[in-house]
Formats: sequence, structure tokens, C-alpha cells
Amino acid sequence: MSNRPRMGPRVLRVAQVATGNAGRLALKQLILDPRFDLVAVAVSDAEKVGADAGELARLGLSTGVEAALGLDPVLDARPDCVVYCAMGDTRLRDAIDDCRRLLAAGINVVGTAPTPLAYPWGVLPQQWIHPIEQAALDGGSSLFVSGVDPGFMNDLIPLALAATCRTVEQVRCMEIADYATYDGSTVMFDVMGFGLPLDETPMLLRPGILSSAWGIAVRQLAAGLGIPIDEIVDSHERIAAPEAFDIAAGHIPKGGAAALRFEVVGMSRGRPAVVIEHVTRLRDDLCSGWARPAQPGGSYRVEIVGEPSYMVDICPTSREGDHNYAAILAGVGRVVNAIPAVAAAEPGILTTLDLPLVAGSGFAVSSGD
Repeated sequence: MSNRPRMGPRVLRVAQVATGNAGRLALKQLILDPRFDLVAVAVSDAEKVGADAGELARLGLSTGVEAALGLDPVLDARPDCVVYCAMGDTRLRDAIDDCRRLLAAGINVVGTAPTPLAYPWGVLPQQWIHPIEQAALDGGSSLFVSGVDPGFMNDLIPLALAATCRTVEQVRCMEIADYATYDGSTVMFDVMGFGLPLDETPMLLRPGILSSAWGIAVRQLAAGLGIPIDEIVDSHERIAAPEAFDIAAGHIPKGGAAALRFEVVGMSRGRPAVVIEHVTRLRDDLCSGWARPAQPGGSYRVEIVGEPSYMVDICPTSREGDHNYAAILAGVGRVVNAIPAVAAAEPGILTTLDLPLVAGSGFAVSSGD
């Protein structure tokens, strides 16, 4: 037997695209995680150009890597993988094209966006999917998009539980959360429509959008369980603010939307087989008849009707922030920790169904943010 020390996995050269709420947390892990060597950071805000990555990650240290504008500096750096956290909700075509450019250049991509690429089949038109698949084949690269919800709360967790069941009749995945401390104004106001009069329809609630946005979760979970989906239907209800109040993202006027509940349901043979439900409040005292979280602020719940049946509450917490911070951190951790597996995979669009069980690296760092 050889006495030579076993070589560990090689350090992967990585780059970060976007440094907003999710991107900043991804950047922090890329800097601190010994599995990675940060070589580039791309931003869209001119005020961030030239800032050190350590400053953008709020780490109080210098990395020698400065933020640059746009994708070109990232392409020039030739990383093994890019962590893509740019806004995808309001610029879907642009985000998909960014990923296509990176893949065609032979660069693997993991990201929290664009969300439909987490499982695009049956959700996006084939003319949108094919260029991504072709770019991955041409570049010999792979792409994996995930998050929390849509994300591992809708696939990894329920699939792990269902693996113990003799039969599964229905799976319901729920997010029950107070978003008052979430400061992403574009998502809160433009996408979800909080603060708008109830007779105004925000982007998320336009016909077909809910079924598309969470259809990826429904179809991937159904595929993993071998459940045929005949159609996806959705429904929603909104509640107005009884008086004006402020949240982290801005002002909610009296009469403006202050709570939202929706369901996205995958129907199989006339029965609801896979259900994604969101209960979102901006104040804890609103909508007492809706589902309540398992911990103050927010939690996730997976319910399986089968043999055996389950109801499991997941309560993300963090020493560095509240439940909303913890949830974003978890979604970021899912994609960053997947980098080695994605880099080693065959070219193409990868999903949770394609990846091995991915764990964190087990390294310990100080929590200073």
C-alpha cells in the first residue's frame, strides 16, 4: 500500500455575477470556502465598479479581486464556474442569454436565477431551451439553477421523504412567511405587488405567471415521483392593509395589498397530486385564518399524504440575520455547494434529479458579516 498522501479535490476557479441580497452571500462563501479561488466579480451598478470583493461581501478584508461591469471581464477570466445571482424575474430573456454566453464559452454556471432553468421542460418554449442546451454541448459545460422555493424545499426535501414511502398520493410544499424585513423592493412591489390597490394586477399574478414560475417545481417533483401531470392550475387571494405602515422595502398604504396566498397545483388524473402553496404576510396579525409558521417570522412545511404520511416543518435560522436572511442564505448555499458536482457533470441543463447528494464542505469560519 502506498504511503503517499491522498490528493484532495482541486481548487476550482470561480466568479460571481451580481452582488445583491443573494449574490453578496454567495460571494462571501466563495471567498471563505477553501474549495474555491475567486477570480472575478461582475456587477451592474457603476458605483460598485472597482470595489474589492471582500468589501462587497462585507468581510472587512481585501481579496485583490475588484468588481467590474458586465460579463466580459468574467468571460476573460475563464473561471471553471460562475455563480449567477443577477435579477431574473424582470429580465428573463437577458438572464437566459447571459447563461447561454457563459456556457458557450465553456464555463459552468450555477445560480439562483433565471428560475425557469431549474426545470424548463414543459414550462419554457422549446425555442428558448434549445439554445441553452446547444451552448452547453458546444462548450462542454453544465448549468444548475436552484434556490429555496422554487428550490430545494420543493424537490430535495420532499423527494428524500418520499423515498421512505410505500405509496404517495399527494405532496404539498408550503412557504409561510412574514416578508416585512425583506428589502428587495423590485420583488416586493413590482413582482409581488405589495402596496398596490387590489384592483391592480402585479406581474406575478398575471394569467399564467404563477403556473410558469412554480410549474418548474411541480414538474420536477412529479418527474422524480413518477407522477404524470395533466395540467397545472393556480389560484390566489390578496388582503388589503387595514392602515398604512412601513416595511423594510418601503411604504404600504392603507388599502394596498399586505398579504398574499397562492396555490400552484399539478393535477394528475383529475386529482391534485403536487401542490405548491405560499402564505405571505407583511404583518403577523393579518389573515389569522391562513396557515401559521412553525416559528416566529416564517417557516417551510412539507406534507405528504401516503403510506406513511408526513408533515415536516423546516425552520431556517441564522446567527447573522432573521428568517428571511436565513432562507436566502440557504438558497445560496444550495447552488454554491453544488459547484464541484456541476463542474464534474456531463454537459447540459442539470436538475436535482441529475445531481448526487450534495453536502456542504464542513469548514468553519467566523460569522462576522
